[in-house]
Amino acid sequence: MVNRFLAALLAIQLSVGIAGCATNPITGRSQIMLVSDNKAARYSAQAYDQLLLNAEKQQVLDEDPATVNRVRSIAQPLIAQAAALRPETRHWQWEVHVLKSDQVNAWCMAGGKIAVYTGLLQKIRPTDDELAQVLGHEIAHALLSHQAEKMSRLQVQKLGLGLGVLAGAIAGYNLGGVAGLADTVATVSLQLPNSRKAESEADAVGIELAAKAGYDPFAAISLWEKMIKVGGSGGPDWLSTHPDPEQRLQSMRVKAQQLMPVYEANRRAP
Repeated sequence: MVNRFLAALLAIQLSVGIAGCATNPITGRSQIMLVSDNKAARYSAQAYDQLLLNAEKQQVLDEDPATVNRVRSIAQPLIAQAAALRPETRHWQWEVHVLKSDQVNAWCMAGGKIAVYTGLLQKIRPTDDELAQVLGHEIAHALLSHQAEKMSRLQVQKLGLGLGVLAGAIAGYNLGGVAGLADTVATVSLQLPNSRKAESEADAVGIELAAKAGYDPFAAISLWEKMIKVGGSGGPDWLSTHPDPEQRLQSMRVKAQQLMPVYEANRRAP
């Protein structure tokens, strides 16, 4: 009976996995992509428009010309490099806004919808090179289809639970009562490890984008040292959506050194 259950579950999961996988053109990594980039971009555009509308109503959309122009002027050469790395992003409707918030945060949704929080600008006080590393990292998440991948994994997490119950029914088991346990296991074993992988990928691609745009790759190290100082060292590596801070810094040092010739060839005047 157990063998029949496992065989049924494996057959169903394999059919879903084969149908929903794609190879990322930048990293070469196989990703679960039940949700396409285009669909993720449409969802993101709707959410972004609603967020901006709410921000205007709540008067938290920062319209200070100096702040907004600075962020956008740093973002533009990074966006140009994004298009060079992934040509179809030339057709994205890129937007860059600054939001008034105490959070040390920035993000780029699928389709190129970017936001930077004033908390990051005020608490970290990034140089232009450091801010380019923030924006490069967030843009890299969009380039690498991480939002579509995350949406897909959430679909798989829900679908996997349903398939487990279905396969159990096929094999003669009633598994309806294990929903909570299955959801917890899926979150820890599936979602978090791949989120750490996504962060490492965004680190590497983000530094590369910034270097090609003429921003010092070693600014990534000084930036994350500031981040650690403001936010603390974080929790255990294996239960974090971000890599261990020291491991992360070491990887950045190696990548930054490799990219110095690229930066020197494209460096910007002070």
